[in-house]
Amino acid sequence: MYRIHGRYQRGLSAAQAALNHGAMGKLEHGLALEMTRASFKTARLEGTSVASGIWPNPKVWVPRHVEGSPDWFVAVSYDPGVARITDVMSSTPAGWRLVASAADTRATPARFPKIETDSDGYATSLPENAPGLLATPRQIARAHLASMENAELDPAFADGPWTSDTVTFWQQERAQLEEAGWTLRLSYLPEGPVRALRTSDGGALIWYAARSTDARKAQRVGAKVTLKGSAAVRTENRSFTRSVSATYGRMYVAHVPPAGSTEPVRVLGEWSDVLESHGD
Repeated sequence: MYRIHGRYQRGLSAAQAALNHGAMGKLEHGLALEMTRASFKTARLEGTSVASGIWPNPKVWVPRHVEGSPDWFVAVSYDPGVARITDVMSSTPAGWRLVASAADTRATPARFPKIETDSDGYATSLPENAPGLLATPRQIARAHLASMENAELDPAFADGPWTSDTVTFWQQERAQLEEAGWTLRLSYLPEGPVRALRTSDGGALIWYAARSTDARKAQRVGAKVTLKGSAAVRTENRSFTRSVSATYGRMYVAHVPPAGSTEPVRVLGEWSDVLESHGD
């Protein structure tokens, strides 16, 4: 599995350096592939490059094969002062592909839980409806996405950049838009499976994804809105007078405590990229 992940990293670095859309089809799958290709498109429009390189010293955890399900594994790399990257690779009919990833780029990343392994060194995968946790992996993923969509804090989750900070951002964005005569509608739609591995504390690490859209609509004539960041690049930094929206791919990794724990769920990383943006 180290060889498979190493081959992926080398291929990704080369594709990033050349902004090679075609090469990514042999490296990634599903929403991950869509997100990477979208980032290449944004970079081309902006006339910039995409950061490339190989993350050092990955550590790999492999769950046992589950009949009827694709094989998969997790690779975690940590470059102090840069980022901790968590990649999920899965077998597909076309071979091994990256299907999920999340990063924590803070100077001091949050504590990462220990993944439980058996006497043979295998990790334990859990189904989406696994019992014995604060809530099932699927329920936790849906609760997190609902909190973002509603821009409301969920006390089950610890404060952080992908929970409370995001809620605060959307609350402030909505208030500013309403003051300018616009409305904001958010949607966070789950995408793909929720993958989970048992942690040594009896909890679980879970990986899940969403396709989010933030749609803005003018309520009075004359009010103008421009987007920010990659979404602005996609709309050529234009101002809009009627409506504008941006759709993102988003991926998360979170730690779910065991049932009965008083600890909150901690979201430990995210990957997001704008997929499309348009308005009038």
